[in-house]
Amino acid sequence: MSQTPEPVSVIILEKKYQFACDPEQRTDLVEAARHLDECMSEIRETGRLMSLERIALQAALNFSADLLKLQRNETQRQEKIDSRIRLLADQIDDALKD
Repeated sequence: MSQTPEPVSVIILEKKYQFACDPEQRTDLVEAARHLDECMSEIRETGRLMSLERIALQAALNFSADLLKLQRNETQRQEKIDSRIRLLADQIDDALKD
């Protein structure tokens, strides 16, 4: 059962934002905001003049690329596991036939 959402304040690029979230999600929200702040700060520190919108967009693109890479790696890992399971099942079948 979900609890009543509570306000949570986070700071991103030295600006305070407030979000509502369930109490059990508070830690994840704060951690995600801290990670986003670090990424956006790194982008801003590259020295190029960028608007907040462009910094946020670059951070979103970076996160999206990371997510796609993780999904591809997970798919490849799952395919290897499935292949190994099929191989072991075939070996068991062959052993039982003998």
